[in-house]
Amino acid sequence: MRQTPAQSNRWSRRPPGARRLRYLAVAAALLAAGCRQDEVTHARVPKAPGPEAAGGPAMPPPGMAAGPSSAVPPPAAPAGSEALRWKLPKGWTQAGASAMRYATLKPPVAGKVDVSVVVLPGPAGGELANLNRWRGQIGLPAVDDAALATARRSVPSAAGPVSLFDFTSEGQAKSRMVAGILSAGGNSWFVKMVGDAGPVGEARADFIKLLESLRLGQAD
Repeated sequence: MRQTPAQSNRWSRRPPGARRLRYLAVAAALLAAGCRQDEVTHARVPKAPGPEAAGGPAMPPPGMAAGPSSAVPPPAAPAGSEALRWKLPKGWTQAGASAMRYATLKPPVAGKVDVSVVVLPGPAGGELANLNRWRGQIGLPAVDDAALATARRSVPSAAGPVSLFDFTSEGQAKSRMVAGILSAGGNSWFVKMVGDAGPVGEARADFIKLLESLRLGQAD
């Protein structure tokens, strides 16, 4: 817009300081407008969600195959001439294999008691390590080889001598564990009865008969 001579004269008659302030105000306005333009120009665009955000599987790192991690499967149960057999005492029942168990047995007594048969290849960590682990499960401290030898009893069977151990926990709610360990056919067999002291004690005589009936071979 053209300025009239009167407007031009009024501007020229303003003090130099006023004109300088006006120049600074105009420059500041232009600078602010440039900054706002720069912010719009460099605004970040949100990244599109990947498959994991939509519920799909995340991609594996380079060099790794997709799919669930593989767990170590339990060893195959011995069969044929290496399979362990026994004669169930009167009134006992048997369930098939599950997880790491070769079999689960149930004596006809009331109360908390569990009888398991587990097989592992070779020495399976050794007798002392397994017994101390079981003792810890019923709240007993670990023992050394000398104490273990004192606690060990031998039960004869057709499959070989069975090492028998019997431990009872301390305290008001007593737990008891009676366990037989047999090394036969290159495997370690663990036949263990654990539970409340009363029911375990009631089933102990039949449990010893079960150990005495152990043998290797085909089923009848």
